Amino acid sequence: MAIESTDTLVVGAGQAGVAMSEHLSKNGVPHIVLEKSRIAERWRSGRWDSLVANGPAWHDRFPNMEFTDIDPNAFAPKERVADYFVEYAKQINAPIRTGVEVLSVQRNEGRAGFRVETSQGVIDARAVVAATGPFQKPVMPAIVPQEAAITQIHSHDYRNPEQLPEGAVLVVGAGASGAQIAQELMRAGRKVYLSVGPHDRPPRLYRGRDFCWWLGVLGKWEIEAPAPGTEHVTIAVSGAYGGITVDFRRLGAQGLTLLGRTQSYEAGTLTFDDNLAANIAYGDDNLNSVLDEADAYILRNGLDLPKDPDARKVWPDPDSVTNPIQALDLAEAGISSIVWATGFTLDYSWLQVDAFDEAGKPKHQRGVSAEPGVYFIGLPWLSRRGSSFIWGVWHDAKHVADQIAIQRNYLKNDMVVQPPTTPA
Repeated sequence: MAIESTDTLVVGAGQAGVAMSEHLSKNGVPHIVLEKSRIAERWRSGRWDSLVANGPAWHDRFPNMEFTDIDPNAFAPKERVADYFVEYAKQINAPIRTGVEVLSVQRNEGRAGFRVETSQGVIDARAVVAATGPFQKPVMPAIVPQEAAITQIHSHDYRNPEQLPEGAVLVVGAGASGAQIAQELMRAGRKVYLSVGPHDRPPRLYRGRDFCWWLGVLGKWEIEAPAPGTEHVTIAVSGAYGGITVDFRRLGAQGLTLLGRTQSYEAGTLTFDDNLAANIAYGDDNLNSVLDEADAYILRNGLDLPKDPDARKVWPDPDSVTNPIQALDLAEAGISSIVWATGFTLDYSWLQVDAFDEAGKPKHQRGVSAEPGVYFIGLPWLSRRGSSFIWGVWHDAKHVADQIAIQRNYLKNDMVVQPPTTPA
């Protein structure tokens, strides 16, 4: 049976895979994109029902196609985001095959390229692009035993309040996912506890401009390397309910019980670090730093933007901050379920090449792997702060596709040149 071959194989047809296909096509690189489910599947089945994009429609898109049915300043629902990538793939005529899972990638012996085992046969590829993104394997800390009499799910599996048993809910993690899920549960009438760690808390809107705009004009999206210890900063931001600034004090005033970072569990009781006030203050400092830089930018450029004194309003500390809870009996508190909004880790078990460090993280330079012929796209800080965002991955894909094309062009000119004859 003949083995199919292609120049470049792209694994994953989310935003990263679709962007790669566009730029590979522009470079004239023959390629195939394989997706084990549907295009942009994680936007559909790896998110909760009410999720909307965290950035406005004018920002969270590729440069060559707008959302025609959504106000530019509105936040696209998750299904609409997924449909956008389906439409974009059709617009660029991307060679995507859905329902095909990549099982393994191994370097060929004695010749160039890779042997790619898939659920529908073998493909031989000169280059392989891992476009599976950063949200691969949910991280669920082993703090509360699975045999404990309480429902535990990861935010990846959370869909809506009706999914959870009756009773109070503990949400662990106060980034975008945790903050939004906690607020949704509160609006559904649930008693909610939220475990808050260190986080950034940008303004959703300031002086008539969305924070995505501010991070753009202030050069924040283009920062090429994170400050030490900030590679995985939790960001509390939301486009839900029209887009509002996440304010944990305000949520506390509305009935949310705030807790410090979850620490340990024993005999039905959870303990929490005594760091809640410090974590809230850290978020405040981050918000105020953005506001200060925005004000300075307005003054420096002579912009006529409306004042926004409410942006610096500080709500009173709720009781859960002034009198922090450090131990909580789950049964006594009526907590019947825990939602772990604790992020994801990478899973490249299928990519069996020498492209990873001792911790299993990809070794690369702007997506060009340490393993020749292997490339990565869609990862946080691949080249800049914006790398894992929709618009950022598009620009990174251009660079990676250019590098693939450069290597391909060298191979086209692989003639053997005889050295000149040395005169007698």
